[in-house]
Formats: sequence, structure tokens, C-alpha cells
Amino acid sequence: MKQATKHRIGRREILRGTGGALLALPALESFATASDAGTSPVRMACIGLNFGLVPQLFFPGETGQNYQLTERLRPLAGSRNEFTVFSGLDHGVNAQGGHGGVHAYLSGVLSKNSVGMPEANISLDQKAAQIVGVETRYPSLQLASGNDPNNLISWSSSGVALPPVTNPQTIFDLLFASADPRQRAQTHTILANRGSILDLVKTDANYLKGKVGKRDRQKLDRYFDSIRGVEKRLAQSSRWLDTKKPDVDYRLPKDSNSLDFVDRVPLYYDLLTLAFQTNSTRVATLALADIGRNNGGFDISRGYHQLTHHGKVPEYIKELSVIEQFHMQQFGRFLDQLKSIEEPSGASLLDNSMILFGSGMGNASSHSNKNLPLILAGGGFSHGQHRNYFQDHTANKATSAGKLYISMLQRFGVEVDSFGTAQGTLSGFEV
Repeated sequence: MKQATKHRIGRREILRGTGGALLALPALESFATASDAGTSPVRMACIGLNFGLVPQLFFPGETGQNYQLTERLRPLAGSRNEFTVFSGLDHGVNAQGGHGGVHAYLSGVLSKNSVGMPEANISLDQKAAQIVGVETRYPSLQLASGNDPNNLISWSSSGVALPPVTNPQTIFDLLFASADPRQRAQTHTILANRGSILDLVKTDANYLKGKVGKRDRQKLDRYFDSIRGVEKRLAQSSRWLDTKKPDVDYRLPKDSNSLDFVDRVPLYYDLLTLAFQTNSTRVATLALADIGRNNGGFDISRGYHQLTHHGKVPEYIKELSVIEQFHMQQFGRFLDQLKSIEEPSGASLLDNSMILFGSGMGNASSHSNKNLPLILAGGGFSHGQHRNYFQDHTANKATSAGKLYISMLQRFGVEVDSFGTAQGTLSGFEV
């Protein structure tokens, strides 16, 4: 893989986002918690668009290294050798359901179809987070630009959707704002009480488990999985409660949560960059949902959802392209940020981060969940190509996207050969 030009970021070096936020990235080698200065942890971020992208403007016509960048991919030209474009990957019948299928983007399985599966419809990020332990303040972060029930992309092993944080200021406070001593003492007491309650609940549930039928025992097993997840989060919170949060030279714009979509989205990417750079977490999702009020601040005359059902009408596609091209520009800016940060190991933050960008919607105009638009950047993989995984010449039989996720999980350090309904890694795509 071609190495990007890198430099250390000084405390006064500034990156400016579309929203006017200043990203002053300090030198943060002191926050690295790898075993020695020569190694750096692997991170994973998964970014999901609820309405996907217009297929004919996204997918290249050629495969291999010499493919031509399409209109959608041109904003990523500066990182061409750091990402791979995939065709012919989706989740098959397990994730068909139009907008309702989008929640299976990172799991490959609709929630309603996950009954009886060992880990329900656990999502890629949560599977990766299982091995993080207490090495970071947060085992994972779930972020979103809005509260869209169709774009809940992070799911636990007990089949529960994890609610995302949507307010940029709240995200910043979680990462960097310090609580006063009295508040920390109160939180210690609350965490201890919650742990005691969980012990009592488990005792009662264990007694009940011996007196119910098979289906109810399965429900209780899921309940116990949920309890174990809560216990882990409590232990995580207790472990880090008295550990000082990192200091960063980053300030959000005033009233950041009230900004239009076009001004808020860069803030989420800035905060993701800082979360990875400070090792506050190693796993994150960002769900970019509907654009909200004021047409999101875009120069368009129709609603986003209406535009996605364009029916190939040129005027609709032209306005829809304004939104989709914005997403690609912001993703490209995110990759540039990660490339510019040198880790203690000498590699860039992008080299040590797997960044998945895509959607559980293949074609919003036809409500199709087939042939998902997927890009994977960084993470040490061999990039710079468009890879086509259709299994026939009619582009009707795709390969399971879960195979890509297994490849990512193995690179992250998870010992797994299956995920969802997929078995084995993605052939021809390796580190």
C-alpha cells in the first residue's frame, strides 16, 4: 500500500471544518496505551447513510487498480491508494425490507429474523468492542446526526439497538469534560448501587430459569447477555471515573446542536478523529440520517427522502447529488485528517484505523437493499482498487458483505470465522 505523506501535528496547527469549527490537534503520544512506543492499537469506525447513494453515480465501470473515479468518488481522489471500493456485496434475503432493511447494515440480519441466533443480530462494531475491555474509557461510541429509527445501525448481542448520541456538545463532554469531585463521588455511589441491584436480579432470574419452558429460557438467556453487557459497562465506568480526561485544543461552535446539517456533520467527524487520537475509544459508529430542518442547509428545493425516489428524473438527481457529494467530501476530509496524524509507531492514524463507509440501502429509489455501496479505507489492508464480488455476469448474485466484516474483525484481533449468516473471509482481499 502506498504510504501517505505524514507529519506531526503541533498544538497550534489548525484544520477548519465546513461548520467553522477549529480542530487544533495536539501532539498526543502520551495518550497511547499500546504496550510500547513502537506499536499502536487498531481502531474501527463504521459510517452509515440511511438513504444510500445513486448506484450509477457511485460504482466504477472498471475493476482493478486502473478504474476511473466516478462523480461520487472524485472527492476521495487524494486518498485513492488508501481505500477500496466494493461492488457485489450485500446481505441477501436476511436484510431485505427497503428502509426497514437499513438497520441490518452492520449485522447482516434483520432484528426480526435473529431469534435463536447465538448473538442475535449483533453488529460489526459491537462484535469488535467485545475484545476492547477496559483499555479505553468507552468500549464503543454510537453517534448519529439525528434520531431516525430506520438508521439504528449498532446492535448488541442480545438484539437491542444501542441508542446513539446526537448532540455534538454531549459527545464532546463525554470525551473531554471533567466532572467535579462531588459529582464523581455521587457517580461512584450510583454505580455501586446498580451493581448490587444487578446481583439481586440475577439471583431471581436464575431461580426462574429452572421453572420455565425452552422458549422462555431462550428469552432469559438474552436477558442474561444484556445483564452481562450492563455489568461490563459499569466496570468500565468505575475503572475510568477517576482518570483525568485528555486535554485538547478543540472548541465547538456556540449552540452546535442547533446548527444545520451541513454545519454539524463536520463536527461529528472532528470528534471521531479526536476520540481515536486520544484513545478514548477504538470502536465507533456514525449514522448520518435525514437532514432535518431547513433542507439541512443545502441549496435544494425538495426533501431528501423525496429526492431519493427520483425515478431517474434529471432535476431530482441533480438536487440529490448536492447532498450525496457533500457526504463524500466530508468523508474525504475525515480521511485526510486521519492521514495527517502520525502515531508513535510511525504509521498514520488512518493506517491503524479501519474506516467503513456505506449504507444498508443499495438503491433508495427502488427500495432495494442489494449491491450495497461500500468503501473500506485504512486499517493496513491492500487498497487502491475497485473489487467486484458479483458471482455471475448478470449482477444478480452477490457475495455476502459479512465476509468483508469477518476480514475486518480478524484484522481487529477477533478470533472469528463466521459473522451473522456469513462464513469465511472475503477472497482476494487481505492485509
